[in-house]
Amino acid sequence: MSRPPAGEGAAEAVAETGQPPGLWRNRDFNLLWTGQCLSDLGGAMVDLALPLLVLERTGSPTRAGLVGTAGLVTALLCRLPAGVLADRFDRRRLMIGCDVLRLAVYALLGWAVVAGTASLPVILPVVVVGAAATAVFSTAEHASVRNLVRPGELTSAVARNEARTYGVSLAGPPLGGLLFGLGRALPFLGNALSFLLSLVAVSRIRRPLQQARREAAPSAGASAAQGLRFLFGHPFLRALLVIAAPLNMAFTGMIFAMTLALRRAGVSPFLVGLAGTVFALGGFLGAFAAPALQRRLRLPVLITLLCWATAALMAVSTLLAGSVLAAVPLAFAVFLGPTANAALFGRQAAVTPDHLQGRVVSGVLLAAGSAAALAPVLAGALLARWSPGPAMLVFPLLVTAAAVTATLSKGIRTPAA
Repeated sequence: MSRPPAGEGAAEAVAETGQPPGLWRNRDFNLLWTGQCLSDLGGAMVDLALPLLVLERTGSPTRAGLVGTAGLVTALLCRLPAGVLADRFDRRRLMIGCDVLRLAVYALLGWAVVAGTASLPVILPVVVVGAAATAVFSTAEHASVRNLVRPGELTSAVARNEARTYGVSLAGPPLGGLLFGLGRALPFLGNALSFLLSLVAVSRIRRPLQQARREAAPSAGASAAQGLRFLFGHPFLRALLVIAAPLNMAFTGMIFAMTLALRRAGVSPFLVGLAGTVFALGGFLGAFAAPALQRRLRLPVLITLLCWATAALMAVSTLLAGSVLAAVPLAFAVFLGPTANAALFGRQAAVTPDHLQGRVVSGVLLAAGSAAALAPVLAGALLARWSPGPAMLVFPLLVTAAAVTATLSKGIRTPAA
């Protein structure tokens, strides 16, 4: 891999040691991380403001839900193509292109809101284009991290990204609501500004975000098939798929089901919102605890312990269904989530060759995201048939299946896998 010219700070450390410095002094990693903090914050603001805008303009909750579903479906459909793009093209240019596209469409939407022309035919294409660009950007970002940090710091880097995700989920919705109240266009213009800042941050990264390709890339179809063969052929990555999908479905389903159960029990919207804040706070604190837990426990022990503990905590939460107290054990389960993600995705980055990173990451995210997307439908159907306690019990059972996989899988238990 070619190195950037020696300079100040991180560049000097790279020139002297051949490796980037520690995470907190790693200029390039911090540029990428900070840029994504800002763009994720803008996205979280829009996630709240978009349905409010659609509801205000159309008066239809169904159409507001349609917009959200369109974004989720687009992201899922773009996952595998995004992996191919991240491995075939220059990742820095790809991310800059995505930021330019997102900046343009959300600036256009902000202008349309100011002009009073933000109808559904305007909003829906913006959501679809933005979701597609975000799927490509996030896949390229995941694939790039391993080129910016030392191998031993991969799990800490993933934990930092987890902290970013939960921190944004705490700050973004209230900020989006505040800006929407001050001016309907402000959240969308703020999102456009966040993509501009992300673009600047990515363009200032000095280190290459991928290794030099020595062979001509195969066709897009053959490239996707190559990535899937590696994903399903590697013992650890197969185990990761079987663990990540039920975990994501269980967390999403439990939170959604508990929210509905609280409302059916007559709990005030304020307290329901407070429960959501408790979940996000649990994940945010868990992201900071993740590196310490990873240092003390080997991966097989860590993943097995986390899965069984999460199953038990979710089971306790089902016993408290319909009460705000159900949020407490669930928050402890969410607290453990970042450690599991950091350990699993850190190992994924370590065992996957750089030229396959994008395709493998996209395959894992597609499996986990598809499972999570199905969770609200499953939770709603279960609550329509049974009382909250028995209905929610399905989700700790899903985690139990993941725990059994973690306990028995050779891909998890074998360090060299």
